Amino acid sequence: MTVVPIRQRMLRLLIYALIGYLLVLVLLRIFEARFVFFPDYPGRLAGDWHPRNLAVQDTWLTCSDGTKLHAWWIPNEKAKFTFLAFHGNAGNIADRAPIYEFLRDAPGNVLAVEYRGYGHSEGKPSEAGIYGDADAGYQYLINVKHIDPHSIISFGQSLGTAVAAHLAAQHQVGAVMLEAPFPSASRLAKVIFRFLPGSSLLVRGQFDTHARLQEIRIPILIVHCRQDSVLPFELGQEVYAAANEPKTFLEINGSCHEEASIIAPEKYRAALQNFLNDLPRR
Repeated sequence: MTVVPIRQRMLRLLIYALIGYLLVLVLLRIFEARFVFFPDYPGRLAGDWHPRNLAVQDTWLTCSDGTKLHAWWIPNEKAKFTFLAFHGNAGNIADRAPIYEFLRDAPGNVLAVEYRGYGHSEGKPSEAGIYGDADAGYQYLINVKHIDPHSIISFGQSLGTAVAAHLAAQHQVGAVMLEAPFPSASRLAKVIFRFLPGSSLLVRGQFDTHARLQEIRIPILIVHCRQDSVLPFELGQEVYAAANEPKTFLEINGSCHEEASIIAPEKYRAALQNFLNDLPRR
């Protein structure tokens, strides 16, 4: 009977462990989209599509690649600004009715864009795709609603903050609002998969808000909950540090992610009004 030396057995175990680790990283790369986009959670068409407190107008947009998108146009006759809104990575626009009500009362118009593959929109989500969706929303405001670009506020929450920043870097808008932002996909991977060193190197998606902020020279309002269980508070601080002036940081004390305007409406409203009042008038 041949006895395998302990050193040889340990080497073999290390090789197996390394192979297993590399397989996990490869699987993360292959199924990356499933860790980013959650159009079916808690249900693709879940939520109230006819909210009593919002006079929503169902609107259809066409992207440059032909994808048909559903959106909500929420007008306010007293509007001074128009919020071009991009939500987080789970659910749909119907889940965010209270947030759009808050923005409408700013007062402002709201165009809430539904990403491809979410809600009633066609297609399959991807980073490039949702950037195209944002562009379709912007073109609708400019070419159909004839909105002054300087009165457009690019507003994003969670995943939508990367979309809002990307849009603001590509098009003329009046200001940017980022609620629960993160610097980039690679930075986020280091936080979520901190037990897997090297995972950030295999992330295909960029969602590089940090880089886009270097191109943005308009006012930015960053909002983050201190006890955010989805995207840690320090990520919002990192985004703020990377942003150019003029910039404002609003810290919400409490446990929330995209619900800052719900758990602290008065504090948020006061900060938003100050931010809007300081915007350059044209």
